[in-house]
Amino acid sequence: MHHRTSRRTLLTATAATAAAAVTGGVVAPGAVAAQRSPGSGHSSGHHTSAATTKRLKRLISRMTLEEKVGQLFVMRVYGHSATEPDQADIDANMAEIGVRTAAEMIAKYHVGGIIYFAWAHNTRDPHQIADLSNGIQRAGLAGPTPLPLLVSTDQEHGIVCRVGEPATLMPGAMALGAGGSRSDARRAGQIAGAELAAVGINQNYAPDADVNVNPANPVIGVRSFGSDPQSVAGMVAAQVKGYQSSGIASTAKHFPGHGDTNTDSHTGLPVIRHTREQWEELDEPPFRAAIAAGIDSIMTAHIVVPALDPAEDPATLSRPILTGILREELGYDGVVVTDSLGMEGVRTKYGDERVPVLALQAGVDQLLNPPSLDVSWNAVLKAVKNGEISEARIEESILRILRLKTKLGLFDDPFVSHAGVDRTVGTRAHLAAADRIAERTTTLLANNGGVLPISRRSHKNLLVVGADPASPSGTTGPPTTTLATAFGELGYAATALSTGTAPTKAKIDEAVAAAQGKDAVIVGTYNVSATSSQRTLVSALAATGIPVITVAIRNPYDIARLSGTGFAANLATYSWTDVELRAAARVIAGRAEPEGTLPVPVQRADDPTQVLHPVGYGLTYRSRH
Repeated sequence: MHHRTSRRTLLTATAATAAAAVTGGVVAPGAVAAQRSPGSGHSSGHHTSAATTKRLKRLISRMTLEEKVGQLFVMRVYGHSATEPDQADIDANMAEIGVRTAAEMIAKYHVGGIIYFAWAHNTRDPHQIADLSNGIQRAGLAGPTPLPLLVSTDQEHGIVCRVGEPATLMPGAMALGAGGSRSDARRAGQIAGAELAAVGINQNYAPDADVNVNPANPVIGVRSFGSDPQSVAGMVAAQVKGYQSSGIASTAKHFPGHGDTNTDSHTGLPVIRHTREQWEELDEPPFRAAIAAGIDSIMTAHIVVPALDPAEDPATLSRPILTGILREELGYDGVVVTDSLGMEGVRTKYGDERVPVLALQAGVDQLLNPPSLDVSWNAVLKAVKNGEISEARIEESILRILRLKTKLGLFDDPFVSHAGVDRTVGTRAHLAAADRIAERTTTLLANNGGVLPISRRSHKNLLVVGADPASPSGTTGPPTTTLATAFGELGYAATALSTGTAPTKAKIDEAVAAAQGKDAVIVGTYNVSATSSQRTLVSALAATGIPVITVAIRNPYDIARLSGTGFAANLATYSWTDVELRAAARVIAGRAEPEGTLPVPVQRADDPTQVLHPVGYGLTYRSRH
């Protein structure tokens, strides 16, 4: 535990060296860098004083080439501690990176950033994360040129979440899109940003700025705010302002727009056939809005857009897209970070040695999570040494990265405290705000015969069945249990039975038997397909004559696939984290009004050219929208 005194002692011993480097040898209080300034502009040169730029350039001039190359990389590392991870994590680090710990990786490769993942055991609990972040910063300040690190993660909320309970989990993008409130989107970003900052995460790879116009999109879907470019643009700008008002960097992704793909760029290379005009109308507005809102970083997409680059290179490696459009046409001078270089979409056309070099030549600043740090780091080092990339070119990127670190106050004090964690993370006020925001996102799409809301007097005994996908953060759920518990707290008698995403005949028979004597059945559905046995489950339960209420816990498109099964009511929650499921229970019970409306159209399953429910559709208990 690092109390204020020990943190200050540590800073005088280590950060003062970094401060001296930036200030040219004179440690003057307040002269190192702009303090964390919530809501300030983005990290482009327009928002950095000439004096600060001069100091940073002087610092860069004193760095070795190896240190400069290292600043460009943001890398994963296994373990809950920077210096004393568990043996299994040491083994994983040795196998993948050739080092034992985060501290050793920073000492060897001088990386400018680290990305946290739950599967890498970086995010067990808020106090552990804070200690890990402090250990990483101490390792950065112990180098020959003491430099703080950007610590990042993918905390989009909804279905992509790395830091779980007891941190506050917010509704995800499409849920916020259904709520339609920019102030809710901003507040969600502000709370989430404050909690990330408290545990030492200073760069969040959110919000998702993709416009999801393809219902079959396997990788974006509910991570997008919706299908209307202007609505998405407004929500993106609000979230950027929310995150950055809490003193962290926000990242709009995935440029130039991943919303109309039917291939997952983790496993293949998607091609987007939009014309230049379609791109400007559909994909560009949210990124333009993010830049206008002062976004600190923008993440690239591993997608091919022939209309923007006839060479058909992935956007991550495309100079016409990243320099031509993003830098020159849109006037963006903040940090550009690649999507993970371990994804198949960026690896299919060129080898792992070429990818980081081509990305830098395209206009990228940060190289995220390469499959082999050693291969990528040495490839960049070699490219600079042999003149393929000029040292001036990488110094441009390093200056942007250091400007961002300056703006975030990391040269002043990169450390966090346990008191700060306790004061900020998962507070009663934050959790209450998340519940209120979630209530405003729940969308009622069908209410046959006005079965909802259900009363405890007439429908006290409930059965909750359905899919139980793993929690995005590993800390919530399972959904059937969460819903049953929520109904129990509202005064109902509720039993949970997990039937899975592909219920067997035996499991369906078990559910039908369990429904006997119940007053209503709640079914959590998850991405129902034409051939899904989830349809059979709903039909079998509806055939008992007991009212069946279906809750789409991921994509709102499930209702189209359930047509003809006999369900009585349908709601969409856009994610299966506890905050959204609890809100759905309150809506079903009539403790809250369903206020959400569809942010995407739902097409008919039998004829996708026909719209079943348009954007803006949603029922209330008072009247139709």
